[in-house]
Amino acid sequence: MDDWLVYTGDGEPHDGIARLPDPPPWRTFYDDPATPFDREKVSGMSARWPQRASAYQPDPHTVEMVNAALYLRRPLLVTGDPGVGKSSIAYAVARELRLGSVLRWPITSRSTLKDGLYRYDAIGRLEEANLTRTALDDTPAGAGIGRYLRLGPLGTALAPYEVPRVLLVDEIDKSDIDLPNDLLDVFEEGAYEIPELARVADSGPVPVTPADDGHRVTVTAGQVRCRAFPFAVLTSNGERDFPPAFLRRCVRLHLPTPDRARLSAIVRAHLGSDGAHADRLISMFLDRRSVGELATDQLLHAVYLARHANGAAGMNYDRLAELVFQHLNHVR
Repeated sequence: MDDWLVYTGDGEPHDGIARLPDPPPWRTFYDDPATPFDREKVSGMSARWPQRASAYQPDPHTVEMVNAALYLRRPLLVTGDPGVGKSSIAYAVARELRLGSVLRWPITSRSTLKDGLYRYDAIGRLEEANLTRTALDDTPAGAGIGRYLRLGPLGTALAPYEVPRVLLVDEIDKSDIDLPNDLLDVFEEGAYEIPELARVADSGPVPVTPADDGHRVTVTAGQVRCRAFPFAVLTSNGERDFPPAFLRRCVRLHLPTPDRARLSAIVRAHLGSDGAHADRLISMFLDRRSVGELATDQLLHAVYLARHANGAAGMNYDRLAELVFQHLNHVR
């Protein structure tokens, strides 16, 4: 039965998020005053993301898994080869459900939990105090401190918004071994502390700038607590295994390598109908993919080039394939 689907995958923006029922009792968080945000805002996205989101073509299984994560208020851990559309899920859901800009946190081996939560410019605060010849000891402890704090993408996603924000934790498999476990408590509790604000709790609520420069988030006693658990997409290329405790708290989706029919649909969605160009290049792409790893966007590049360069002097399908279909790993 399809009427349970909040996210339908058809790409047409709608307000279906209002139909999302109350969370299960074990995933109910806090009822702090809601922080407003512009659901149409796309700052933080480059111009290509709205187009990519509208062109994304989820299969029925992906649609169901997205809805399972929305209903259960759990992160969606998406695995699959490069170029299969893992990160596009976040942008497609944000666009269809009108959930504002995607909060993207690209992960490296140096990423820490604090990087995702917030940044505090202590040096900037001290320098301004020196420039204005105002000793910090002569002013209220919390005066102006919010100007030197900025929430990160994870920290913003966990702010008390009335509807879920969309968080993309991109390539979490590249993280330090401790980061998945560090995320467990934050995702379980839906809250975190900013110690710099907790130390000046007597100064009252402090407004802090979110990662996407939207409405400022008011933090009381150093505590940030979510009202609506974010739709969190965690992508992985399968470069490492995750601890069972982390996996248990995620809804897991594996995106298979696209077959010919799926590749044709992807090309049509992104580039329109390209007839013989696409059919020929898809065949060549599949042949080369059988002996080494290729990403779907390489096929899109080839079809685009064929549209503009095929038939030029020295340029043919074989030459296009040589230019674009370069394997991402050692050839088997």
